[in-house]
Amino acid sequence: MKKIRLGKTELMVTRTAFGALPVQRRTKEDGARLLRMAFEAGINFFDTANAYTDSEEKIGMGLSDVRDRIVIATKSGGSDYKTVREHIQLSLERMKTDYIDLLQFHNPAVLPDPADPDGPYAAAAEAKKKGYIRHIGITNHRLAVAHAAIESGNFETLQFPFSYLAGEQELELVRKCREHDMGFIAMKGLAGGLLTNVTLCRAFMNQFDNVVPIWGIQFEDQLRQWIEAEEAEPRMTPELEAELEKEKKALAGSFCRGCGYCLPCPANIEIFTMARLDMLLLRSPWQQYMTDAFHEKAMKMADCVHCRACASRCPYGLDTPALIEYNLKNYEKFYAEHKEQV
Repeated sequence: MKKIRLGKTELMVTRTAFGALPVQRRTKEDGARLLRMAFEAGINFFDTANAYTDSEEKIGMGLSDVRDRIVIATKSGGSDYKTVREHIQLSLERMKTDYIDLLQFHNPAVLPDPADPDGPYAAAAEAKKKGYIRHIGITNHRLAVAHAAIESGNFETLQFPFSYLAGEQELELVRKCREHDMGFIAMKGLAGGLLTNVTLCRAFMNQFDNVVPIWGIQFEDQLRQWIEAEEAEPRMTPELEAELEKEKKALAGSFCRGCGYCLPCPANIEIFTMARLDMLLLRSPWQQYMTDAFHEKAMKMADCVHCRACASRCPYGLDTPALIEYNLKNYEKFYAEHKEQV
């Protein structure tokens, strides 16, 4: 499998990276087995986070014996020195390793300040000096923070949402990272599950020689499709360009990417699913949304108290209460019309 240089880190990583958030939904044995399958298929770059429940443990179970042949990126959402130091130690223990290749600050609202001795950056810098981590990066969903991170020179990588729905603002980040020799890691390559054309997703990413997409992988068939797409090395063609434009038109405007930063919800609404339920009903097998369990979860949308806490946390500035209200009405109608067909 082909590898590319991850910016100034000099790490050589496979162009297909394994996003290990979804493996937390598998049993420990199944998750570890899936990670091992990815390694044996040629993937060497695995991205996880301290906050992804037992994802790091599964990496330790499945890959610790090949540690010298893989690159591990994890994240800390800590906002102070003590918490980040504790996260680093916990990550090392969970993954059964002596070092972390890339530690990323996990979607901070403001840029960590290297001059603050009690801040999160100080903990990362100290860990790097001691050899516990090798490189420092940052993830974000905010354009202003992303630009500030690039311009600061304090981070070696940026992880940001990037898919074939990207606009000029996201493309500018890719160009800017190249100019600063900063690795660009693309998250949300499927726009939170809305994009299903694997060939088109892969062909789009192949246009950028400094972009490493991480694909969230939960099942064996998902792993196989990304391996097959990597081996096929699809390139943009007039036919794929036409499909891309069609998709952009269908998903024009503001839409929920499913990042989940709107949570927690005081009414326990699963906002990152419900705010885009109309699109999910159209773009994925709708039968899964007709079960009694899902219906019960969906009807919690009626409990929205319009506190707007979710809207205040949305990195894309969406009016999430309005999306919830719209999707409740849409789902009730869809459910009434389709339930008997299941």
